[in-house]
Amino acid sequence: MSDTQHPLAPHELPGFLAAADGSDKLMVLVVILLLLLLLVVGNYYLKLHALPERMAHKTSHTQLQIITALALLALFTHNNLFWVAALLLAVVKFPDFLTPLNSIAHSLAEMRKDSKSEAVTEDECHETETAVMDKVGKAKEKGDA
Repeated sequence: MSDTQHPLAPHELPGFLAAADGSDKLMVLVVILLLLLLLVVGNYYLKLHALPERMAHKTSHTQLQIITALALLALFTHNNLFWVAALLLAVVKFPDFLTPLNSIAHSLAEMRKDSKSEAVTEDECHETETAVMDKVGKAKEKGDA
């Protein structure tokens, strides 16, 4: 073949064409951009899936383990219903019924201590809490019946 170029052929080729040695600068640039885009979109996708868990963790939610399990199920099964349920559980704050009942049981134990003039042990306080919880459970059963 001759080294001379045809007079009608362009003297400079556009940069997006592959060179004669097989290197393709545009393909390398597109592959790098696609990998960066994949990392950025994947990062935001995982942050979105962890949103209910982060919301529950910030507020010290009592159902944190349930919310975490639902968020993981949504991530691995691609079932959005689990994610919506986790988000609703993270947003809704359930009332704390146990703390007032424990306070009542502790107060009753203190009253009993004052009446008997003896020290109340932790076991006695726990027994009182159990008795109060049993009475609450029985009253609830009567109300349901």
